[in-house]
Amino acid sequence: MRRIFSGIQPTGIPQLGNYLGAIRNWVGLQRDNECIFCLVDMHAITVWQDPAALREQTLAQTAVLLASGIDVQRHILFNQSAVTAHARLAWIFNCVARLGWLNRMTQFKDKAGKDRENHSAGLYVYPDLMAADILTYKATAVPVGDDQRQHLELTNDIAQKFNHDYGLDFFPIVEALIPPQGARIMSLRDGTKKMSKSDPSAQSRIEMTDDADTIALKIRRAKTDPEPLPAEESGLENRPEARNLVTIYATLQQCSIQDVLNQHGGEGFGPFKKALTDVLVQHIAPIADETTRLLKEPGFLRDTLRDGARRANVIAEPIVAEAEALVGFLK
Repeated sequence: MRRIFSGIQPTGIPQLGNYLGAIRNWVGLQRDNECIFCLVDMHAITVWQDPAALREQTLAQTAVLLASGIDVQRHILFNQSAVTAHARLAWIFNCVARLGWLNRMTQFKDKAGKDRENHSAGLYVYPDLMAADILTYKATAVPVGDDQRQHLELTNDIAQKFNHDYGLDFFPIVEALIPPQGARIMSLRDGTKKMSKSDPSAQSRIEMTDDADTIALKIRRAKTDPEPLPAEESGLENRPEARNLVTIYATLQQCSIQDVLNQHGGEGFGPFKKALTDVLVQHIAPIADETTRLLKEPGFLRDTLRDGARRANVIAEPIVAEAEALVGFLK
C-alpha cells in the first residue's frame, strides 16, 4: 500500500471546491492506501489569523472531514502543529533548499504581488514546510491541485539534494496525484476566478455547511449569460460562468461535460439551475447535517485530533530523528 499524505488549511469554512478538488478524493483514496490527513495550521499562520477563530475553524474543518467520510479508525487525521517533527524537518529543509528554487515559486509571486517585502518569511519558505509535511512520513504520493504541482516538484528537489548531500537514499521521490476532474471549481460570481473560502462574498461559493435553502438561493443568484446551454462542449468556449456550472454538475455526478449537455443542452439557465440545485442538495445536505451534529461535540473533535497526532508522531519521530542525526545534531 502507498503511504499518502495530504493537508488542508483550517481557515474559513470548507467550500465546494475544497470538497470536489480534495476532500472527496481523500475519501476515495482511503480504500487502497495508507492515508495521513493533516490540518495545516502552521501553514495557515503564514498570514495573520485570529487565534480564537483558528482554533474554532480547526474543529469545524475536522467536523466537515469526518462528515464527508474520512475514516479515523483506519487512517490518521491530526493538526500539524501538534506534531513537532514537521517544524524540525522544515528547518533542515530551509537549509537544504536554495534561494533560486524558492524564487521560482509562482504561488508566492501570485500571493505577494508587488508587496512582497511586507509578507512574512513564513509565506516565502512555505514550500519547504510543505516538503517537510510530506517527507516527515516518507509518503510516496500526494493528492494535489494542479496549482500545487510546482511545490511537489520542489519537494523532490529537496529530497534528492538531501540524499546527495548526505550520501544515501533516505527520502523517497513523491508522486503527484492530480484528480482528472473537479480540481478547479470557479466562483459563482466570476467564472474566471477560483472558488475560495477567503472570498469576501459568501455568494461566490457553496459552503459545506450550507442547508438546502441556502444552496438554492446561491445557485439562483449565480452569474450566467443570456444564451441557453449548448449541445456541444465547444459551445462553452468563452462562457466561463456557464462552463463552471456545467462542470460542477458533471463533477458531482461523476460524468463528462458532454453527458450533461446531452441531457440539458438547449435549456435556459432557469431549468438547469434547478437541476443543479437538486444535485448539490443531494450531495451536500447530508454532509452539512452531520457537520452540524459533530460541531455540538467539540470534546469528541479535540480527542479525535489528539489521537491522530499521537499516531502520526509514532511514524514521524523515528524518521525525523534519523534525519537530524544524519545532519549531525547531537542527541
